Amino acid sequence: MNRLRDRAGKGGIGCLGTIVMTVLVIYFGARFIPPWMHYQQFQDEMRSDARFGTTLTDSIIRIRLVAQADTLGLPPEAKRIVIRRRGGRPPTITISADYTERVDLPIFGIKLLHFKPKAEEPL
Repeated sequence: MNRLRDRAGKGGIGCLGTIVMTVLVIYFGARFIPPWMHYQQFQDEMRSDARFGTTLTDSIIRIRLVAQADTLGLPPEAKRIVIRRRGGRPPTITISADYTERVDLPIFGIKLLHFKPKAEEPL
């Protein structure tokens, strides 16, 4: 019985450490998830527009993607969209952009995340 009393409460520091680490991982993860999700949504819109490349003009594709970048709150350089149509077998359309997002982290400072969304589809 004395052994049970001696052990009671000795695991508190280990448990507290685990809880603190879990909270830190969640906090920092929450800072990085929104830019990643914006990248995924922007790239998904590029893929969608590339699939309809035979019916959409380059100017309409650009307008749609700039509107999506505005909606997602992406930095201005994300609006510099490159659209290339190539002949060949099969002809293809490639849509791409290149931008950097800032993530402010306490203690660690500013981290820059570089994204290069791209979509390529046959026409």
